[in-house]
Amino acid sequence: MAQIDYLQYLTYKGGVRAQIEGVRIQKKYRNKGIGKRLFNFLLDKAKQRGCQLVQLTTDKSRPEALKFYESLGFVPSHIGMKLHFKKNERVENKFNE
Repeated sequence: MAQIDYLQYLTYKGGVRAQIEGVRIQKKYRNKGIGKRLFNFLLDKAKQRGCQLVQLTTDKSRPEALKFYESLGFVPSHIGMKLHFKKNERVENKFNE
């Protein structure tokens, strides 16, 4: 399973940017070529849409995933950051301080 989004207004060198997310292969099906076939399909779709850049994120605690993405030609380029909100938590505007 995976999701590919096309970011029309976040262009890279005049081309559309694609974002791949939610990549999931059940453990019992890993190392059987399924992930590679899935990515070949997704990357072909991105090329058909005129994308100049495809990006994804992966959890730094999953070195096997990082190795897999690098084997497909992806290179580490950014540090991702997250901010989690607790359920029903009031969000305060930090910019007004």
